[in-house]
Amino acid sequence: MRVLFTTHPEKTHFLAMVPLAWALRTAGHEVRFAVQPKFVPVVTQAGLTAVPVGSDRDLFQLLEADPDALDEGRSGVPEPYDAAVEPERATYEGLLAGYATAVTWWHKLENLPLIADLVSFAKAWRPDLVIWEPMTYAGAIAARACGAAHARLLTGLDTVGVTRELFLRLKGDRPGDPLADWLGSHAEAVGAEWGEDMATGHVTIDQLPASLSLGGGLPTLRTQFVPYGGRAVVPGWLTEPPARTRVALTPGMVYHEPGAAFDDYVGELQGLLEALAELDVEIVATIADGERARLRRIPPGIRIVPYVPLQALLPTCAAAVHHAGPGTLATVSRAGVPQLALPWELDEPVLAGRLAAHG
Repeated sequence: MRVLFTTHPEKTHFLAMVPLAWALRTAGHEVRFAVQPKFVPVVTQAGLTAVPVGSDRDLFQLLEADPDALDEGRSGVPEPYDAAVEPERATYEGLLAGYATAVTWWHKLENLPLIADLVSFAKAWRPDLVIWEPMTYAGAIAARACGAAHARLLTGLDTVGVTRELFLRLKGDRPGDPLADWLGSHAEAVGAEWGEDMATGHVTIDQLPASLSLGGGLPTLRTQFVPYGGRAVVPGWLTEPPARTRVALTPGMVYHEPGAAFDDYVGELQGLLEALAELDVEIVATIADGERARLRRIPPGIRIVPYVPLQALLPTCAAAVHHAGPGTLATVSRAGVPQLALPWELDEPVLAGRLAAHG
C-alpha cells in the first residue's frame, strides 16, 4: 500500500506523525511525506522520504511580522474552534463568522502554497491512503483528486472536529458554510464533489487516550502514543544514578526552535527556576541556548541542557514540570511520572485541566 503524509511546516506536528509513518514503513508499506521545500531536511532527518511541493510561504512568516497577532493567536484556542471547549456559548451566527475569518486568514494562507503541487503529485503517485495534519486541508483535496482514502492524524485535542459537528447541528438547513464553500471549490477544480470528509477525513487517528479527549461522534481510530522528539544523543550523565532526587523541567519542543522566543514566557521561566532552586532536588531543565542566554541568572542546583530525549530523562526523575503540550504531556504520562502542568498557549490549558480532573 502507498501512504502519503502531509503537513504544514510545523515541527512539533510533524514529530507527532513520525512514529505512525515508521510503523507503516516497517510493515512494508511505501511512505512519502509531501511538505514545502524548506521543510524537507526535517523530514529526511527522521529517516523518511520527502517530496517537496509548493512554495515556502507559510502563515507563521506573516504572523512574525505582526507580533501582537502572533501573541493573540497563541492566547487560547482560536475562533471558531474555541466552541469545542465551551459549546454552551456557541451560536450559529458566531461560528459562521468564525469560520469565515479562519478560512480567509488562516486555512487559505496555510494551504494555498501546497495545493496545486500536492494534487499533481497525488495524481501521479496514486497513494491508497493520505494522512494529513488536521489543518492541512490540502491533504483532503489531494485525496479527493486521486480517489484515495484519507485520515486526519491529531496532534492535540480535536477542537476542529468537535467544532465542525457542533456547527453542523446548529446550522441545520440554514445557508452559509465558508469551509465547505472553500474546500468545495477545490474539489470542483479537480473534477470531484464536496463531501464532509474533506473537513474531517474518512477517519480520525487520535493518539491521546479517550479520557482526555473532547468527545464527539466522528469515526476515530485510537493508537498508542509513541514518543519521538527527533534525532538525539543520550548524554553519559543520564546513565549514572542521580545524587539527589531529580525533577525534569521542560517548556516543550516549540521553545527549542530558532526565533521561537516568547518574552513573557522567559520571564515566567526565570521565576520558576528561582522557586525550584529552593527545593532540595536536582533540576534538569531543557532550555534552548538562545533562551538560556536571556535568563538573568542560573540558580544553583539547576542543570540546563539545550535538549535531551525526554523518554530517556524521565525514568531517572521523581517528577516532571512542563507546559502541557500534547506530546510532552503524553510522554510524561506514558512514563508514569507525577507531573505538574503549567499551560501556556492554545489547547494546553484545556488539556492540563482534563489531566488534572482525572488525577
